[in-house]
Amino acid sequence: MADKILLVQGDTRPPLNVTLTDTTTAAAINVGGATVRLKFRAVGDTTVRSTLVGSVTDGAAGQVSFFWADDPTALAGDAGDYEAEIEITFADTTVQTVYELLKFKLRQEF
Repeated sequence: MADKILLVQGDTRPPLNVTLTDTTTAAAINVGGATVRLKFRAVGDTTVRSTLVGSVTDGAAGQVSFFWADDPTALAGDAGDYEAEIEITFADTTVQTVYELLKFKLRQEF
């Protein structure tokens, strides 16, 4: 993902909706029965600011929604650049991390 997702400090909406696909085949990753987490941190920092557990909206199609309201402190940090990775834990306990990071720009609230 080349573009940055634009966010404002303190917001709890809208949800972040993603479709998870295999980079080799472009097919949807079936996340039915899986737990999908988004780990959010400032660029250049090693500390994860927030971990959001996604809501699988269509498992077979790889569709997941993350709700900022689940952790209102997630967007309470300093304005600047942030990144996130998505980690999938399947029902059989195997784990797959999406290789490409999501990029965010957080601006200060008025």
